[in-house]
Amino acid sequence: MSDQPAPLGSLLRATPPDRLPEAAADHLRRHYAAELVEVLVPDLTGTRLRPLLGHGPDIPESPVMRCFASQRPDTARHPAGPVRLNLPLTCWGERLGVLHLALPAAPDGDQAERLAADVDDLATALRAATGTTDRYRRAQRRARLTMAAELQWELLPGRSLGDDRFLIAGQLEPAYAVHGDHFDWALDGDRLTITVLNGHGDGLEAAILTSLAVNAMRNARRCGADIVEQAELASDAVHSRYGGAAHAATLLLEVDLVGGGVAAVDAGSPHCLLARGGDTERVPLEQQLPLGMFGEAHYEIQRFQLEPGDRMLVVSDGVHTATPPGRPAYGESALFTALRRTRLQPATEAVGTVMRGLREYHAGAEPEDDAVMVCLDWRR
Repeated sequence: MSDQPAPLGSLLRATPPDRLPEAAADHLRRHYAAELVEVLVPDLTGTRLRPLLGHGPDIPESPVMRCFASQRPDTARHPAGPVRLNLPLTCWGERLGVLHLALPAAPDGDQAERLAADVDDLATALRAATGTTDRYRRAQRRARLTMAAELQWELLPGRSLGDDRFLIAGQLEPAYAVHGDHFDWALDGDRLTITVLNGHGDGLEAAILTSLAVNAMRNARRCGADIVEQAELASDAVHSRYGGAAHAATLLLEVDLVGGGVAAVDAGSPHCLLARGGDTERVPLEQQLPLGMFGEAHYEIQRFQLEPGDRMLVVSDGVHTATPPGRPAYGESALFTALRRTRLQPATEAVGTVMRGLREYHAGAEPEDDAVMVCLDWRR
């Protein structure tokens, strides 16, 4: 092994964006004597990890998935073989995958610090490269997306975001055929803006409507507008295009990450829930008109307060009103049962637990609507 390996970050910055896994593997073999290197990325459902370098069959699935879910390193020592390391690849709170290594011995001291820095460099490079190559998106797909789903996934801000103040995560279902449901967020200093949408209609038309509404809200937000102005500009844009024949049910939230105050504009069907201690209750918000239903619509802010350790959840009507044949709506009781199972899970894992519960609730029946869930843990 080299005593002073060159920084991986500088190597990756000089590497074409589609060749990052190979460059990282070469670096790890040279400087850490790695016998096996694999970079694994999650599929769109977040339930499987897919290899980028082709070594998937050589890697036990359970430890890798455990590392991805918990975001904690996993080490397995075998007396007659190499040490197996699973290291989470995370950038700004977004779970990008897992780096799997087989090393002659577990790193310690300076070598462990250098390896941790290399893992961070690889995660940051992968996050930055996503928009410049299709390789990583292609690896995440087990089937072809509908055109509506392609638009929706391209529009997402990511699937999680966080720091020492908060962690937020979102998930769309069904991943390969989502229509008009969507989520968006943006961090600006101590302010986190969150929007959850349910575009009117089905298929590609619903996705186009949602894209218009999301970009109108982003346009207003990037000019410094508050959530009332964001809602009003988006409503005007949608009404100008559709004349009231289509609309986007939307919940806009602005969270003060220091004080925990939340400003809300409830413009339709997404529901906001608050988990505090062992209880989960719906936040009582007065619904206003969906975006685009009428011209020159006006909106008002409502407010509520988070406490340290609170979990805030937003679900679209594809979650809370899902009604498989012969069963009550998922949101009447089964949703709260699923939420109780997430009490010890981070937000990134909780969204998957609730969505799996929704799939199981349908018992093989095809859902009538797409669904979105966003989960925010306020850590302060």
